[in-house]
Amino acid sequence: MDTFAHGDSAWFTHDRFGMFIHWGLYALPARGEWLRHFDEKPEDAYLTYFDHFNPDMFDPKEWAKSARMAGMKYVVITAKHHDGFCLWDSKHTDFKVTKTKFGRDVLREIIDAFRSEGLRIGIYYSLIDWHHEDFIIDRHVGPYRNGDLDKLNQGRDMKRYAQYMRDQVIELLTEFGKVDILWFDFSYPKTDGSGKGKDDWEAEKLVELIRSLQPGVLLDNRLDLPEASDIKTPEQYTPDNPLVDENGNVSLWEGCQTFSGSWGYNRDEGNWKTPQMCIEMLVNHVSRGGNLLMNVGPTARGFLDDRTQAGLTAYADWMKFNARAVYGCGMAPKEFCEPKDCRYTWNPETKCLYLHLFTYPFKHIHLPDLAGKINYAQLLADGSEITIRSSENEVHTNLNSGTPDNAITLELPVKLPSHCTVVPVIELFLK
Repeated sequence: MDTFAHGDSAWFTHDRFGMFIHWGLYALPARGEWLRHFDEKPEDAYLTYFDHFNPDMFDPKEWAKSARMAGMKYVVITAKHHDGFCLWDSKHTDFKVTKTKFGRDVLREIIDAFRSEGLRIGIYYSLIDWHHEDFIIDRHVGPYRNGDLDKLNQGRDMKRYAQYMRDQVIELLTEFGKVDILWFDFSYPKTDGSGKGKDDWEAEKLVELIRSLQPGVLLDNRLDLPEASDIKTPEQYTPDNPLVDENGNVSLWEGCQTFSGSWGYNRDEGNWKTPQMCIEMLVNHVSRGGNLLMNVGPTARGFLDDRTQAGLTAYADWMKFNARAVYGCGMAPKEFCEPKDCRYTWNPETKCLYLHLFTYPFKHIHLPDLAGKINYAQLLADGSEITIRSSENEVHTNLNSGTPDNAITLELPVKLPSHCTVVPVIELFLK
């Protein structure tokens, strides 16, 4: 397969903000989704969580409502993570949610709930599988990486495992309606051949199958087949500059981030981000032409805990008044030079420039290179006018407040309205 078709991306670059959900058996030990790897936990010990999985407070409608209120426009849910446990009633394994005490197809319920709130659907599927009997164990990931690999791998066959993945992808793309994103995770090829990459996954066959079933679905870049991917996916960091392709054009990209440090529920984790940090993270992504996929890890009983809800509420409070600076927006043209401690986002349809103030200045701020270009300015949170002055209409001769050449100065209120003190936004209408 020499050339690859690509998915539909117009909605993706408009919506900008999505919810990632990591949920599965690892919610029970409550120490993150990689505990089986870190603890080198054997199969029989891990199956204890399978025996006790019974999320009696599971209410995906509440999850979906929280996502919509936070301003999120799509969801990506872990249908299968690295432990191999499946959240749907797959015909190809018994290691699935419908074989637990809970007995319900939670993936179907989650997808239905988010669709009913108007969100688009993304499905995460792990290429790695620490449960499947044909997945070849290597030295890099998994609970048995330090074991006797020759003995452990007797009878295993990656070709059978690759077929198993294709069979499950068929289920995901034919039984759950339109899927907007397929998020595979992850390849780790090594120069000595000890890792895993596109040949192990039979990635070209997989992509060909996907495009035959749902041509418009967007694919991430973790299949070790970059020419077939639609989305670049930096993880747990925000690029300083836009991600670009080999021709220098801005790529589709989506940063995946957490409210704390773990993806799966972690009861004892203490390094949760503040509302200011969360909002700045969203703005940083959009201002560099990217999306933010913000993760939640529901508890073993199936609800979003207070710390998670507080993070989502911070987004909801900000997006209620400032969503116009996110949806349909992206990186500003290079001619607009960002002031210190600020970010611009730009809506090319409305020709509006949005100034996000990470640090609120006292009484005024100078915007370089905008002299003669701005028709009107307002505080986005309440639509109140922000006075503009320039060196041409300068009334102050004070050296500390004079407008620099080719700049404009915004006269800011000393005290902001109480509902917009976290990352206030100024909407600038170009002439």
